[in-house]
Amino acid sequence: MHFPGHSRKKEESAQTALTMLNSWFPTTKNPVIISAPMYGIANGTLAAEVSKAGGIGFVGGGFDFRPNSPQLTTLSNELTLARKALDLADRPLTPLPSIGVGLLLTHTVSVPHITDTVLPILQEHSPQAVWLFANDPDFEASSEPGAKGTAKQLIEAFHASGFVVFFQVGTVKDARKAVQDGADVIVAQGIDAGGHQLAKGSGIVSLVPEVVDMIEKEFKGREVVVVAAGGVADGRGVASALGLGAEGVVLGTRFIVATEAATPEFRRKLILETTDGGLNTVKSDFHDQINSTKIWHNVYDGRAVRGASYDDHAAGLPFEENIKKFKEAASAGDNSRTVTWAGTAVGLVKDQKPAGDIVRELREEAKQRIKKIQGFAA
Repeated sequence: MHFPGHSRKKEESAQTALTMLNSWFPTTKNPVIISAPMYGIANGTLAAEVSKAGGIGFVGGGFDFRPNSPQLTTLSNELTLARKALDLADRPLTPLPSIGVGLLLTHTVSVPHITDTVLPILQEHSPQAVWLFANDPDFEASSEPGAKGTAKQLIEAFHASGFVVFFQVGTVKDARKAVQDGADVIVAQGIDAGGHQLAKGSGIVSLVPEVVDMIEKEFKGREVVVVAAGGVADGRGVASALGLGAEGVVLGTRFIVATEAATPEFRRKLILETTDGGLNTVKSDFHDQINSTKIWHNVYDGRAVRGASYDDHAAGLPFEENIKKFKEAASAGDNSRTVTWAGTAVGLVKDQKPAGDIVRELREEAKQRIKKIQGFAA
């Protein structure tokens, strides 16, 4: 069996040159569209519809992997739903084509349990890929090489079971470390992305080419794919990311309003109404503070739609008063102070539609844009 990341010559035919993503995920169509594993949003049905349309769909697998965590049960249930949506319920041994699971590694008391709790679920349901993000730098530094829960140990464990491993990074330094640890796909996420990301980073326009160059120079002979994430919401962005050197493109904000997404109606409405994302989204650790979320290391923050809580914070309202207003609004069913994660491309998200239609639309838009700009090379 071939495990991605080990050296093997790329297969090319006389007529069609396939990317590594196509060879690892044979159901994909180019350009490869990938739906991000947004926890609480990206469910099994959404992932399956992306897969059926020729993309790669990820299920958000959570952050608490301790025994008896309800997130483990939810993950298993979502993968069951993905199998049903793919019409594979009567074939339990058939791998779930172009389906992956995203795992957040920032909960340090939880990550050492992954190989004992999550891996058996993945072996049972047979998705094709695992996406890792947000490993804690202090945990990594204080752990023995290969200790349970470290990035290297997890990648080796997933490889041993035949999974393709995606690793999300925001800097060239972190990309280098991920490749050294054995990652197959580097998700180069720029700071235009919605949700959690590195607090310090750059946009994909500079990040993706530099990561691609680094891998080509320092890891010759290794099969490593780079995909772009952050700030893309339509086919023009997809075409641009491909031009930067990415072999596939990840979208999150666009899929928040997919018909199948587990997105509350008030968040759908807010996403569709928000424009000018550079002005009306904010990248800050304040969002986690107001949410009382304590699992994220301080090297990470997140981008969300600017709301009443942040506006009060920016105006100097003491945090104690702000959190009181936040809780009072939540108790009253007022969502105006709720955090809604979204990227700067939110202004390009104009309608709700099935995930499969989004994938096909993005792919065709990108192809048309690529054909149009070919004239500049004449």
